[in-house]
Amino acid sequence: MGGCLSPAWLWRNCPAVRAGIPYAAAVFTAIRTRRLALRPVTMGDLDDVHAFQRRPDVCRWMLGNGPRSREQSRESVAAMSREDGLRVEGDVLTLAAEVDGRVTGTVELVWRSQADRTAEIGYVFNPEFSGRGLATEAVAALLGWGFDEFGLHRVYGRCHASNEASARLMTRLGMRCEARHVESYLFRGEWADRLVFAVLAREWLSRSATPRG
Repeated sequence: MGGCLSPAWLWRNCPAVRAGIPYAAAVFTAIRTRRLALRPVTMGDLDDVHAFQRRPDVCRWMLGNGPRSREQSRESVAAMSREDGLRVEGDVLTLAAEVDGRVTGTVELVWRSQADRTAEIGYVFNPEFSGRGLATEAVAALLGWGFDEFGLHRVYGRCHASNEASARLMTRLGMRCEARHVESYLFRGEWADRLVFAVLAREWLSRSATPRG
């Protein structure tokens, strides 16, 4: 499909909605890639999520209080489990990226503007699974869903200017670095720079249609 259809149009004309299936179910169904299943977070994911939320290297670039206790992870998982669809502007869709029965990380899409058909991508992954391309595969799948199924025009992502791994991931996905916001937010008590990456629907669809050897 092209990038001219709004989320509202997609919802009204979705066969599932016409058949009487609830909006949340019509907007999102599980995504399967070559190696991963992307599906809504459940309380059964607590052990796997806590396994990376408790790691200092994972929490290094996250806003908050650093490594989380199991109870803090329980609260986090409970919150993510409610982020199961994009019903109205401002909603968040958070998905567990599962491989071989284990959650390797989470990816999220925040519906920032209905009028501008814009969303923000986010992700957190367990370094135990690094070096296999799983994070790139998961984020690419959610971007594809956002453009192909939800009708987004633009998706952007942000990261701390020193978070090289995150910047590399977005670059691999064909997102361009559009801005460096100098000292734009307080991070652990200090002013920090933030990088902004973005990609348009036509760019994503063109990239996806181009054979790569």
